[in-house]
Amino acid sequence: MALALGTGAVVLVVLVWELLRPTLKRSLVGLRLAWRARRLAAAAGGYDPGRERRAEQRARALLQSCILEEDWAMYRELGFLRVHGGLGAAEGVDGGGGADYAYLIYPHKPIVAYVPRTGELLNEYCVAFPDHSRPYGSARLPQSDDVLAKWMALTADERRLIGEANMHLPGRQIEPERIRRDIARLARWEHERAARADLPRRHGNVRAA
Repeated sequence: MALALGTGAVVLVVLVWELLRPTLKRSLVGLRLAWRARRLAAAAGGYDPGRERRAEQRARALLQSCILEEDWAMYRELGFLRVHGGLGAAEGVDGGGGADYAYLIYPHKPIVAYVPRTGELLNEYCVAFPDHSRPYGSARLPQSDDVLAKWMALTADERRLIGEANMHLPGRQIEPERIRRDIARLARWEHERAARADLPRRHGNVRAA
């Protein structure tokens, strides 16, 4: 009799455990996730899911206030900036027979040097501008702040930026075909923009006649 009762008790305990195990497992996972979230919030001083979006909005407004209207339109519509170079082959940026060269600035990607006249890709220049803002900070600036930092460095001291950047051949981080497509998009964009600007002048000449 005692053996039967003992066996029944063991079976009952096993059955109860099997029934409760999924619930206990879910509760344990939930507690673990909540604990991890509290740790992250404490480390960050309180996580704000809209912080990055607001930071990018402020960065775009700052970028717009610093660059020319045409450059802002280029970035807004194409997603990158073009900056004409001024160093020449003396600094390792060989435009080919003294041809002019330019840079494409992408958010969080290398700066790409190329020859506008031929479309030849020259080099990639890897530079990084960490976000040291408090209390958060991160390994990367907001996208538009990253573009602005590269633009300011190129226009203020191109020689120093190119000298300190990690230089690689085209294709190290950005697919060459993507860059060529962007160069073609830029050419079409500039042609269409020039045509739109010229249209009122031509209409004005017709009316004047």
